[in-house]
Amino acid sequence: MALSLLLRCNSLPETGAFYASLPGFSVSPMGREPLVVEGHGCALLFTGTDLWKMPPALSGTLYIAVADVDALWEQVRDRATVAWPLQDMPYGTREFAINDCNGYYVAFQQQD
Repeated sequence: MALSLLLRCNSLPETGAFYASLPGFSVSPMGREPLVVEGHGCALLFTGTDLWKMPPALSGTLYIAVADVDALWEQVRDRATVAWPLQDMPYGTREFAINDCNGYYVAFQQQD
C-alpha cells in the first residue's frame, strides 16, 4: 500500500525550491496546488491553503528509506539544517535527519 501525505507549507515556491535542491527529489507542478514532491519511493504533497486552521505542524518525523544513506548524507549535509547527524541507531538503522523549510523533520535511513 502506498502512502501520500498532504502537508501545509508556509510557501509553495520556497518548499518547491527546497526539495528540488535535494538529491533524488523531483517537484511538480511548480506554481499549482498541491505541490507534489516525489523521490526515494515516497510522495509528499504540500498546500499553502489553511485547511486545518493552524500553522504547519507535525508531531513526528517523516522517515524515508534509502539505499545508500552515507552517500546521501554527503550530498545533503550542507544544503539543509541538520536535525541530527549521520549515526548508527540502537534499533538497527543508520540515519540522519534534516529540518525542511516548513519545520518538518525528515529523516533518511538505511537498514543494517
